[in-house]
Amino acid sequence: MKILGIETSCDETSCAVVENGTRVLSNVIFSQIKLHAKTGGVVPEVAAREHVVKIIPVLKSALDKAKLSMDEIDAIAVTARPGLLSSLLIGTTTANTLGLFSGKPVIPVQHIEGHIYSNWLDGDGGNSMGTEAIQKNAPKFPILILTVSGGHNEIFLMRDHMKFELIGETVDDAAGEAFDKVARLLGLPYPGGPSIMKAAETGNKNAFKFPRAMMKDKTFNFSFSGIKTSVLYFMEKEKRAGRKPTKKFVNDVAASFQEAVIDALATKLMMAVKKYPNIKEVHLAGGVSANIKLREEIAHRLKSLNDSNGAKITFRYPQKFEYCTDNAAMIASAGYFKSNLDQSLSRAACEYVEASAEF
Repeated sequence: MKILGIETSCDETSCAVVENGTRVLSNVIFSQIKLHAKTGGVVPEVAAREHVVKIIPVLKSALDKAKLSMDEIDAIAVTARPGLLSSLLIGTTTANTLGLFSGKPVIPVQHIEGHIYSNWLDGDGGNSMGTEAIQKNAPKFPILILTVSGGHNEIFLMRDHMKFELIGETVDDAAGEAFDKVARLLGLPYPGGPSIMKAAETGNKNAFKFPRAMMKDKTFNFSFSGIKTSVLYFMEKEKRAGRKPTKKFVNDVAASFQEAVIDALATKLMMAVKKYPNIKEVHLAGGVSANIKLREEIAHRLKSLNDSNGAKITFRYPQKFEYCTDNAAMIASAGYFKSNLDQSLSRAACEYVEASAEF
């Protein structure tokens, strides 16, 4: 089954074709990062206008790269929520129009569902593995999933396809949002995640001690507003003292901040792992899943746990960087598994999909 995915929830215009939820035939992404770097963040009206300009060329490119026509597409999956409403509307309008004229069903996908299914995507477009091998390598349930992005931060227990139990979430800022704001304080370019990670490479992670909130709390919830404020006050104190930030100083702050965030994320995740000892896999998803240090820390802690108690918990994160950030391949994958559970979605005539900014 070939699904055309459409993603326009924020500042990436993306269309993709995915076969059977795993095999990526094409994944075209137009990023607006350079455009929004001028303002240090996404301006909704600007993002929506850019989606209008790019959506048709990106759609055509995705079909061309997959070497398919709309007649060969079985269904259309589109991000319907949450996100910037003006941006979402471009994607849902495109999907609804395509569905109307092609007679293909349109499947609404929740954005976080898409990120979760990024771990089902094959890393090489299925070129080296047949269908049997892909299925054998597919994730095994139950799974604990840590989603980390600019707008969301959750831990889910996933018992089967499309069966998610939210067991932890941020009570204020998401980790990705904290990365963006701290990068701005340090004078680093947008987006903050990659900039902080790069600066931290040559920084001393033990140079400064920043707070890890809710570490004694027995829930699996997060809080990142405190560390953001702590860095703000620290930088203001340095400024009042007349000290100009050197490159070494900025790198040390970046490394220390990153260390604190990673420690908080990994600690809460491992608390959840110990609470649910029967899980078979741990997944990392969302834009911040591209952070190498976060991947390494979770892998290290899971290995220590596996070594100590004989567990065999598998750790996964998206196989390509482009699957970490917003992309249509993950939306197509989620749409496929969603339609498998509800056959009416893949058989029914096109129904109008509404966009919503709400989670």
